[in-house]
Amino acid sequence: MPTQVIMPQLGESVIEGTISKWLVAEGTQVNEYDPLVEVNTDKVDTEIPSPTKGVLLKILVDEGAVVEVGTNLAWIGSPGDAIPDADEVADFVISATKDDLDGVESIPEPKMQMEVAHSSAPTPGRDQKLGFISPVVAKIASELNVDLTLVTGTGQNGRITKKDILAYINSRKKVPAQELIPRAEKIAKSPTSLPAEVQVRPGDVVSLTPVRRAIAEHMVHSKHTSPHVTTIMEADLSRIVNHRESNKSAFASDGIKLTFTAYFVAATVAALKAYPIVNSSWSDEGIIIHKEINIGMATSLGEAGLIVPVIKNADALSLLGYARSINDLADRARAKQLNPDEVQGGTFTITNHGISGSLFATPIINQPQCGILGVGAIQKRVVAIDDAIGIRPMVYLSLTFDHRILDGASADYFLAKVVESLENWTI
Repeated sequence: MPTQVIMPQLGESVIEGTISKWLVAEGTQVNEYDPLVEVNTDKVDTEIPSPTKGVLLKILVDEGAVVEVGTNLAWIGSPGDAIPDADEVADFVISATKDDLDGVESIPEPKMQMEVAHSSAPTPGRDQKLGFISPVVAKIASELNVDLTLVTGTGQNGRITKKDILAYINSRKKVPAQELIPRAEKIAKSPTSLPAEVQVRPGDVVSLTPVRRAIAEHMVHSKHTSPHVTTIMEADLSRIVNHRESNKSAFASDGIKLTFTAYFVAATVAALKAYPIVNSSWSDEGIIIHKEINIGMATSLGEAGLIVPVIKNADALSLLGYARSINDLADRARAKQLNPDEVQGGTFTITNHGISGSLFATPIINQPQCGILGVGAIQKRVVAIDDAIGIRPMVYLSLTFDHRILDGASADYFLAKVVESLENWTI
């Protein structure tokens, strides 16, 4: 009997995905764990590996289709294998409803066993003991014979990350780490290169990618959901600029690039703690004040669109922690190495549109959040200081907010607190 290629559970709250691209054609011979199909969930592209060795006999789901977790995507088998007809398929194709997803373990995973070092390592997807295992981690474990049951996970809910498996490899004594680490890095990066930029000409009709379609739908939904209002203030970043110049080298020695974004995140967290009503969402029952402060950071993917990875529990981090998280999330977002869970759960978003030279903007709220902070370009401008003229590094900050939750005064109090934190930076 041929083997099914099942749409796996790629995140704790992911119930469906869009088939972005089939990476192999029907009739192609594939090896176990070879990338088969690229699936987009919440604007995160993930490659689904082959569950077995064989020939891709039949593709069941076309590119662009949205499928639920547990859907059979294709059949893999030996040349000449008969593909089950519709009645047979109905007997054992895994179906998933939204109610089924309340318990993650209720979703069956493809039955793939990886034989390494006298033990079975989990496959990409969800393992009952280890939790979610990304395709990158599974591929490294397979090719370098790593037993993942021996690796300590430091990701969310104990998830094993790429950094965790590399650290474990580095600690192994049997094979020199200087030989394994480059191999592991090469394995991790091999399937996740960015697509070439779209070349357009006047008169062309550019087809919609899953990411572009998702962005469009989300933006239209947001404008139809929340009454948007924007308030704008400016901030003197003299202390921020001086602090950054004094500390860039120290951060760099730890392998961390200290960007201005880290300061904007810190100031935003301080304002959210001072005005918790902004860290909220609207519901028919009332305004939901979130317990956690999870900051989404809008990250441009160039022609591929925009994605918003989330810094979880941001109120527990230091400036170094912000900088490390920003570096990590931005780099992995552009390398298409984010997990779906890492773009979910945001309670407030920051978009730094000033990177492209924009002075100020009126960004659209990332639903179901209350507001979004827009950060413009930092420019030296002539300003009045105590009846004197001076030149200071200035930035425009815009807060777009849900007028169902905030009024003009409360929104201005919040934005003023962001400005105060930036202008009186003392750490």
